[in-house]
Amino acid sequence: MKVLCAILMFLVLFSMSSFDMTKACEYAGSNIGYIKSQTERALAAEDLNSSRFFAYKALNAIEKSKEQIEACGCDYAKESIYEGLDNLKMATRVSSLNSAKILLTRALDNSLGSLEAIKEHDEHRESLYDNDMLVMNTKTAEKEKLSMIMPVGKELERKIDLSLVNYQNSLNEVVNSVECKEAYEFASKIYTHCEQELLKPKLTEAKKYYNLRTKQITALALDKLKDCNK
Repeated sequence: MKVLCAILMFLVLFSMSSFDMTKACEYAGSNIGYIKSQTERALAAEDLNSSRFFAYKALNAIEKSKEQIEACGCDYAKESIYEGLDNLKMATRVSSLNSAKILLTRALDNSLGSLEAIKEHDEHRESLYDNDMLVMNTKTAEKEKLSMIMPVGKELERKIDLSLVNYQNSLNEVVNSVECKEAYEFASKIYTHCEQELLKPKLTEAKKYYNLRTKQITALALDKLKDCNK
């Protein structure tokens, strides 16, 4: 009887925890959808002031959503949207619309990656909770839960590489079409930002690789623009 009571209590608490996390993920997903829409409006803006206005709205929404994002428990979604926060901040500080749009494109990719991660997180968790045998085996359940939170190794690198494709394309467009010194100044700021991020202690593997790849992509652009710094 004691064993049965213990199992029932575990199932009740487990279900309550699942419910709370599901709600947090729903709220986080809704908020990230709003962040995405404001970032898109910032990208579509025809002048720098309007672009900054919508970028600030997206920024404020991320700040207000941190509690739900943390409670959802999806580490990749959190990493991605916080990278978006950095990109939005930089987008509000640059002096040209072209430069802002590259950073906003990165921020938009971050929000899309975050939304996808939450969707996968929910689907995996639902399949996990639907399996009664897995729920009974707490060690297996915890192992499965951990494995779904953050991709690792080559899968993590693949996701990050995909998220940087638009940035690389946009940066190439800047190199080919924007005034030389302006393009060099913009790329230099991104490169310096990546260097500063990589110097920070206790970075997650995702953040390390994201900044490393961004730095490498930007270094190629700077090499093409090297004569612009004379």
